[in-house]
Amino acid sequence: MQREATAARLLKISAANSYDPGVDIDWDAPLDGGRMYAPEHRLSLHGTPLWDGLTPEQRIELSKHEVASIASVGIWFELLLMRMLLRHITDQDPRSGHVQYALTEIGDECRHSIMFGRMIEAFGAPAYRPHAVDRALGRYLGATAGGVQIFAAALIAEEILDALQREAMADDSLQPLVRMVSRIHVVEEARHIRFAREELARQVARAGKPMLWYSQVMVGRAAYTVTRSLIHPDAYRSVGLDPQAARAAAWRNPGFRETLRWAGERVTTYLDELGLVRGPARALWRASALIPD
Repeated sequence: MQREATAARLLKISAANSYDPGVDIDWDAPLDGGRMYAPEHRLSLHGTPLWDGLTPEQRIELSKHEVASIASVGIWFELLLMRMLLRHITDQDPRSGHVQYALTEIGDECRHSIMFGRMIEAFGAPAYRPHAVDRALGRYLGATAGGVQIFAAALIAEEILDALQREAMADDSLQPLVRMVSRIHVVEEARHIRFAREELARQVARAGKPMLWYSQVMVGRAAYTVTRSLIHPDAYRSVGLDPQAARAAAWRNPGFRETLRWAGERVTTYLDELGLVRGPARALWRASALIPD
């Protein structure tokens, strides 16, 4: 069975190539005050008049808080994914490779959440929480999501962050801590993405039309939540900007919207091939900036 063959391969890869962030990252190494935390051209205000008015030091500070915001949202999504995966496997055979790999992924996500939390702490930045409406939606998904919604939502969050981190880990001008955290996450998320892509295709193939319609709406809302939650408005307060005015400027910024489309291109294309980026839900995808207006 293909599902079991995939699980066997991923379990073998996990055993051979996993990290312990508590050991593999030098948490005592000082941050470099002159280095950015993310590539300038990926920051939400880059190219706007607000960006032009920032000093070099403020630009570095903003990059720190944007990365802290993305990491905070990453933790929230990982916790949600763990809840959904646990529900997914609760009534399945624990002898199967599928269940055992899902449990392995949950273990990975536990370490990733700790790693992101320690990184935010090392920055001296706050943990930015999603909006109350999005937290309520997360609780709803965590309690009700079926297979299509579980794996599609997981892919949206995982693949957008993966694109950003692949670029960051290869940029030797950035903070070494950010690069190492990105590298660990990219290596381990690669197998999570493979698992979710294959399982999502199976779930879509056996879903009926009512479930697919419902999933289109819920997956579109998940896409909207992911992109709209990445940069918390309070991150702009760190450099003296009005949070709401800066957030509005970011969402009007063609450069930031292009970054979101670039980061989400691979997953959006895949979900569209599976029929999940269709119907009325396309309005949510456009509002997320993952597809053109």
